[in-house]
Amino acid sequence: MTELLIESLDQEGRGVARLEGKAVFVDGALPGETVSISVRKRKASYDLAQLVEVHQASPSRVVPQCVHFGVCGGCSMQHLEVRAQVAVKQRVLEDCLARIGKVRAETLLSPIVGPSWLYRHRARLSVRLVRKKGAVLVGFHERSSSFVAEMGSCLVLPQSVSQAIPQLRELVARLGICERLPQIELAVGEALTVLVLRVLEPPTPADERLLREYAEQSGFQLWLQPGGPDSARPFWPLDAPPLEYALPEYGVRIGFRPTDFTQVNHAMNRMLVRRAMRLLDPRPGERIADFFCGLGNFSLPIARSGASVLGVESNAGVVLRAEQNARMNGLAEHCRFEAADLFEPGAGARYGSCDKILIDPPREGAVELVKSLEAPRRIVYVSCDPATLARDASVLVHTQGYRLVTAGVANMFPHTSHVESIALFERGQ
Repeated sequence: MTELLIESLDQEGRGVARLEGKAVFVDGALPGETVSISVRKRKASYDLAQLVEVHQASPSRVVPQCVHFGVCGGCSMQHLEVRAQVAVKQRVLEDCLARIGKVRAETLLSPIVGPSWLYRHRARLSVRLVRKKGAVLVGFHERSSSFVAEMGSCLVLPQSVSQAIPQLRELVARLGICERLPQIELAVGEALTVLVLRVLEPPTPADERLLREYAEQSGFQLWLQPGGPDSARPFWPLDAPPLEYALPEYGVRIGFRPTDFTQVNHAMNRMLVRRAMRLLDPRPGERIADFFCGLGNFSLPIARSGASVLGVESNAGVVLRAEQNARMNGLAEHCRFEAADLFEPGAGARYGSCDKILIDPPREGAVELVKSLEAPRRIVYVSCDPATLARDASVLVHTQGYRLVTAGVANMFPHTSHVESIALFERGQ
């Protein structure tokens, strides 16, 4: 065993130390701690290690609340106090902007924080029959493994779903298609919780009876998904209320399919939308583009201000649902949506000039888009990956003539290393 001083955390929540000039990444270690480690994998430029003993603990170390912590890969930072988690994420954002983008925000936004538990309203749970254990497992993957963690509950899922994990294990074990059901996807709305069962072959009549009984007993609506996400269909009950989430501050309700992308944390999403609207400051009569608009999460609050909104999204089915959401909220006259590939070179040029834009891309970022924008005076960029935000910020600042006015993090995924952030860019001055 080797004793080391942990210097920092990396973007996966691992402690980082130095040993004979090499970086050592230590699962479960925190900055400032003196620890003993066991190296489990050696690489040319770094080592991966397991924590064996903490000799001097960080004052921010806490006892993880979940009994599955350390085995389940769903959370990696429960041993770090929540406020310290947020501070680490803010440093990750600042470091990426400086190191990758060679930019620095003029001011930093206060972090957006919300519930730390019971917050995860979307999740994909893996399902596996483990013959050696004589049991079906339902849960997240084990840490750094393809194995499914043996879970009886989950503290970041809604309580109703967490409590249902043992019953789901029993249900799947009784199905004839037990070994042909690899995944259960969760989607929680205001009045409905949906479980989408990924079925690689149709359930038998006996299976269908069991599924209907479970749906009626649990109060969940069950969907079956035989192919890709668009193949998912309601199974039982068929008369369930619509799947929606609300943005009450803007008088908006957004309908969605359980396989659509929505933010996992509804409370944090409301706060993120509020901040985005404050930074964007949409005004009546302005022409504003919402790129990677999805179901209208930002488009509809922008339209509520009286601005004219163009929402662009690659998935044509999602575009249709965004249009439906605009009509449902009485905002159709202020919104136009279209399907387009925003990763194509020159993607931004085809939309002409806008007063302002909002960008909320996937992890890949939006580099082709920002390279080709026709100089809106204000850009609000919502990011789920600080590295691609930093890359795109470099283009906006060093090539397109923008200032990075402000930036900050939103703790969308407490107890994980995921960094959600938001930044404001303005031209000149």
